[in-house]
Amino acid sequence: MRARTTQSWPTDERLIAAERAAAAGPAWLAETRRQGLRIFRDAGVPHAKIEAWKYTGVNGLVGIGFDPHAPAPEVRIPPPPLAGLEDAYRVVFVNGRFAPLLSELDGLAEGVAVVPLTTAAADPPEAVRAHLGRVLDLDGMPFAALNAAFWTEGCLVTLDDGCTLSRPIHLVSIAAGGDAPTMFAPRTLVVFGRGARATIVESHLGTDGAPTFSNAVSEVVAAEGAVVEHYKQVQGCEADFHVGASAVSLGAGASYDGFALTLGGRLVRNETRVTLASPGAECRINGAYAAFGDSHVDNTTLIDHVAAGATSRETFMGVVGDSARGVFQGKTLVRAHAQKTDGHMLHKALLLSSGAEVDAKPELEIYADDVKCSHGATAGKLDETMLFYLLSRGIPRGQARRLLIEAFLAGALDEIRHANVREALRGALMKSIGDATRDLGCD
Repeated sequence: MRARTTQSWPTDERLIAAERAAAAGPAWLAETRRQGLRIFRDAGVPHAKIEAWKYTGVNGLVGIGFDPHAPAPEVRIPPPPLAGLEDAYRVVFVNGRFAPLLSELDGLAEGVAVVPLTTAAADPPEAVRAHLGRVLDLDGMPFAALNAAFWTEGCLVTLDDGCTLSRPIHLVSIAAGGDAPTMFAPRTLVVFGRGARATIVESHLGTDGAPTFSNAVSEVVAAEGAVVEHYKQVQGCEADFHVGASAVSLGAGASYDGFALTLGGRLVRNETRVTLASPGAECRINGAYAAFGDSHVDNTTLIDHVAAGATSRETFMGVVGDSARGVFQGKTLVRAHAQKTDGHMLHKALLLSSGAEVDAKPELEIYADDVKCSHGATAGKLDETMLFYLLSRGIPRGQARRLLIEAFLAGALDEIRHANVREALRGALMKSIGDATRDLGCD
């Protein structure tokens, strides 16, 4: 049954235009577009009666009337790099469009390709034909289906067998607010060959202007023994919306280390799905978030243990103040043949005001009998004993509160394996926390 919303969004005219674009586009993409349109039309915009969206309403997004064809304002100056990642290869997109003048890809190693992914390509690379739209199952994911229908440009990252890249690849998506509300749909496909290893950092950044809606999808394929380090930063403006879906497929002995840092935006949803389809695969999905004002941050994950002998770890930590809301929904699914599974999940939240809210729903769904799995969730206020200790050492109350907040969230960043990325994201986090707590009187 189609979901009922207060408005039809996107408008029927835009959906019809997307159908025509699918029919007129290249054959390799047409069926993916049509499938996305079918699923979105059938499902509609998600609402609170759908379990996966029980804690995250999108009526505010629906009522704005975003235009997927609104022109983007010109951006001439590249965003400042994260401190410590100045040497990273950089690929910049502005409202979903590749910005070559802001990008820097000189010196890529042999066997590594980082190229724009465009729907206009009549003959895409083999990796695109083999994997695009095949890693992420669109059923139950209406916004990802909408991305499949509307995306125009994106990024393709491929590593041949045995390739190791010492410098990170930094994918920067700028949400440039113009004169009218804008919707865009970034698309990323990452394919690692056997034994390949590299670090990929995604930054989703906002600028001042009309509200923006970034509806992003990333698909990651790691062959046998590959090591993927995939880190994401979302730092939008107060009027920005970001819904991101990532799907990961791991081969035998492959490793995926993921992290999501959310520091701003009116509504942010990070959804990650990892399939451990082969023995010995390992994934770590971690994250930290800081929500203030009336922002809403949702981290939703699914770790699917299909094969035996795989390992998963998951830790998310958040700080919520003012009237903001944090949501964590984590599910570990262990299928009947996935014996010897080792999976653990934890969520911790710190509430800084009486108006703040956190909803946590960790789940284990286990059909095997020889497993080692656990999950847990906690939420509470600042530790008064620790606060008193700092005050007794002559530290002012506001500064003491800020130190405790920073220390709480910094523990989550310790989960990041890549040292330079860890320090870069730590710096962004500390600056954001400093700015927010200053408004709360924590100087």
